[in-house]
Amino acid sequence: MTGIEAAWSAVGGDPALLPRVSTVLRGGALHARLPVRELARACVGACALAAAELGARRAGLAEVPGVRLDDGAIATAFVSDRHLLVDGRAPVSFAPLSRFWRTANGWVRTHANYPHHRARLLAALGMTEEDPDAVGAALAERSSREVEESVYAVGGLAVALRTPEEWAAHEQAAAVARRPLVERERLNTARARALPPLDGAPLLPAAGVRVLDLTRVIAGPVATRTLALLGADVLRVDAPQLPELADQHADTGFGKRSATLDLVADRRAFEELLAAADVVVTGYRPGALDRFGLSARELAERRPGLVVAQLSAWGSYGPWAGRRGFDSLVQAATGIAAIEGSAERPGALPAQALDHGSGYLLAAAVLRALTERAEQGYGRCVRLSLARTAAWLTDQIQPSPAGNAGNMPYDGPDAWLAERDSALGRLRYALSPVSFEGGPVDWARPPGVWGTDPARWV
Repeated sequence: MTGIEAAWSAVGGDPALLPRVSTVLRGGALHARLPVRELARACVGACALAAAELGARRAGLAEVPGVRLDDGAIATAFVSDRHLLVDGRAPVSFAPLSRFWRTANGWVRTHANYPHHRARLLAALGMTEEDPDAVGAALAERSSREVEESVYAVGGLAVALRTPEEWAAHEQAAAVARRPLVERERLNTARARALPPLDGAPLLPAAGVRVLDLTRVIAGPVATRTLALLGADVLRVDAPQLPELADQHADTGFGKRSATLDLVADRRAFEELLAAADVVVTGYRPGALDRFGLSARELAERRPGLVVAQLSAWGSYGPWAGRRGFDSLVQAATGIAAIEGSAERPGALPAQALDHGSGYLLAAAVLRALTERAEQGYGRCVRLSLARTAAWLTDQIQPSPAGNAGNMPYDGPDAWLAERDSALGRLRYALSPVSFEGGPVDWARPPGVWGTDPARWV
């Protein structure tokens, strides 16, 4: 089974629609030892085909529009953060303490981009000042697994580098392997709000769909950014005490509005949003939102017919279910960094492909759930995890017979970059790789300033 066949099957797609997909192969795009290009192409392809399918159904078209995948557009979008410029300034992707460090018996990967995570990492090491040399010296005296456990014990983020074999022997790897790539569950039998027919151009499959976006960082925001491209009214809601990194928010904020709500103090406002929502997307670790009554079943009880999409780093099962995580940490734990590295030091994928791939696949699952909901009327829950996407990449996707070759070269990103003015300044950014006949080519609005929009639907 090819990557696109596997991704399309994972979201419940009809295999008869796969011939609607065509691909422009470009040599050198997302070059890696692992089949990253195939993963990226499959996730974007499933998303574009799900969009075309929903658009055809709502517009009453006799045939699903053709989908065109271009390795150049996909490779550019998968590193969208590297192409973003704000008034000519490039963003900073990783903080000084977010990196691989040598330990007494190997390597450990830390993540300290957010101030609270940085403070917890330092606390675990008995430090108060951010001194990379001192951090390196402290880590060099400890074993990788000791660092992993001690940092996680105080709410920080650190993962020991593992080989594929070491990860395969881990209980969390076994728990992940038992789950499908995309978990799909029917929530209730209530009739959902009917979406009106589509008319006009461009074809916006998600027009009129209200998406409550409770995600952060990359994977979840990529999913909701894609739904916004396709016409959805996406309202991202964050806790006021946890501001997002400005550049990260700009990169993933296209097409959306951004508000802040305290889920305790502003509960009535949140319930009003939920009462009119079609989709809720969450990107917090499993159980983190349950104390607010935001589990999938509780949400569906209060909003029958709702589509709930959940994304996590390690999955909602196994001994690591409650742990925080990011793409770079999952790469380190699952053997990817070992595969892509050398005997001297760990490596990395050419993009945060677990984040971006999972984001497009989550958007595909939401679009397919909306199509199924229109036909059958039931609410649905879809779940993905970065660790399960990693297992798909390392163990299941087959590389193209020609490897990283293509019938055209990838000559750089310029053909898939655009510029526009925004409240943040002049932006240069990567266009979406989700492309189908008659579909949109750019977002209706640029990103705005974090947390400055009203918490209400348009």
